[in-house]
Amino acid sequence: MTQNNLKKYSWEISDNDEHPAGKAMLYATGLSDKKMKQPFVGIASCGYESNPCNMHLNDFAGLIKASSQEYDLTGLVFNTIGISDGTSMGTLGMRYSLVSRDIIADSIESFILGHSFDGCVAVAGCDKNMPGAVMGMLRINRPSIMVYGGTIASGHYKGEKLNIVSAFEAFGKKIQGAITEEDYDGVIRNACPGKGACGGMYTANTMSSAIEAMGMSLPYSSSNPANSAEKLKECQDVNHFMRILLEKDIKPKDIVTRKSIENAVTVAIALGGSTNAVLHILAIARTAGVEFTLEDFKAINAKTPLIGDFKPSGKFMMEDLFEQGGLPAFMKYMLNNGFLHGDCLTVTGKTVAENLANIDPIVPSVVNVIHPLETPIKKSGHLCILKGNLAPEGAVSKITGKEGTAFTGPAVVFDSELEANDAIRDHKVKAGDVVVIRNVGPKGAPGMPEMLKPTSMIIGAGLGSDVALITDGRFSGGTHGFVVGHVTPEAWCGGPIGLLKDGDIITIDADNFNLSVNVSEEEFAERKKSWSPKPIEGLQGTLKKYNKLVATASEGCVTDKF
Repeated sequence: MTQNNLKKYSWEISDNDEHPAGKAMLYATGLSDKKMKQPFVGIASCGYESNPCNMHLNDFAGLIKASSQEYDLTGLVFNTIGISDGTSMGTLGMRYSLVSRDIIADSIESFILGHSFDGCVAVAGCDKNMPGAVMGMLRINRPSIMVYGGTIASGHYKGEKLNIVSAFEAFGKKIQGAITEEDYDGVIRNACPGKGACGGMYTANTMSSAIEAMGMSLPYSSSNPANSAEKLKECQDVNHFMRILLEKDIKPKDIVTRKSIENAVTVAIALGGSTNAVLHILAIARTAGVEFTLEDFKAINAKTPLIGDFKPSGKFMMEDLFEQGGLPAFMKYMLNNGFLHGDCLTVTGKTVAENLANIDPIVPSVVNVIHPLETPIKKSGHLCILKGNLAPEGAVSKITGKEGTAFTGPAVVFDSELEANDAIRDHKVKAGDVVVIRNVGPKGAPGMPEMLKPTSMIIGAGLGSDVALITDGRFSGGTHGFVVGHVTPEAWCGGPIGLLKDGDIITIDADNFNLSVNVSEEEFAERKKSWSPKPIEGLQGTLKKYNKLVATASEGCVTDKF
């Protein structure tokens, strides 16, 4: 295939005599004749300055642009957005976090197709950046690669290893009087030492691992730290592989298949990943045109042992996996033991098995980051899909077994996160309670905010093993404890969670995948007669559109269902 053949789309704006205005505008930007004749690759940066996960991404985009010339490609940077979960957590701004995933996908689709570019490299850092980028790439279905901004280094204070969740849990300790003001301030100042995404197996590292396993990023992308020489080399090498994708005309929908999605889910579960992986992988599958449901998650979860001992419920960080060979070493171990499909195509132009051929598998140990498959942390996965009269269409729990596998207690019901936070702060939540936070779902919030603040306050207050929490919202990857999210149908749409009353006895049974309440169908029907949706005031623009368009959590919260 010749170079001109690679300009499958961009010739329209750079080499079409019948479109002189496009050529004039490109010359105005300083493009040389050589660059005009090369394939155009859009470099989508989710970079911005106010968040460690994203503060360095524009620099990485610049490196990728600079290296594009080495491979006779014309890299051109454009920007999309991100919303920092850590910054917005516990505020009304958190409603925009999940929404940003679809805005990112919209941005990439709009820019690449609107400007007739031939390919796309997306540089993503925080939680929703990565699934948003992959969804955008699937929509354009032109040669594409995702580059992860990398994990942050651990913070340290008074001999303790810290991460972002340390700051949230310190607040719980503060309101219990279990930490001094000096130490509280010390934890906050030292939790995040510089650039990179949150360091445990929270949503960013979960999704970067899943996307690498899916084949949409280069080997090691998920485990190369943000501040490493390996990450800089990855940025410099990405155009080599972009050239291969263009020459072979390998597109995202060639890579994201049923088998590759199964690989992604298997890796996310085995590592102990975030519940958000369920939402995002459902959305990616839908965008790829692959049939994949909660029942498929349930089936993979049942046969995949939990072997990654990562924070928040474990001991280790992504930097520890990097030191032991990175995600490819882990994937080689899983492949050798029959847990992965080795024949899936990836952005290297090779299959998973070919990428891993010369890589040594990680050496597992019960005292290390990856446990042996023979002695797992949990024999089946931790991402339990629950159903029952409280969640007829499904709910997602993150139960590692350390919390136990069943919990029964009286409901303490709150119609907002703020009400719940105030009650926890004021010691109104007691051991044995099941905290219910509702009207925080995709439509009801709107935006389905994460409930990391209340769960962290519960952990910090020393109630982590004594209090359960259920919600039609979702959880941060940093959440741990006995928690259930994504309860569907959500309260705002008339789901059973919206009909609960204080004192109703709720049972969470992970062994039997059940979420139920001791309320009869007849009693629910009677309560429904006096129910109405909680009014949502002041909606405009983005959130107003999201409320109208968003699908349920069990459908991945996509906004293009209709």
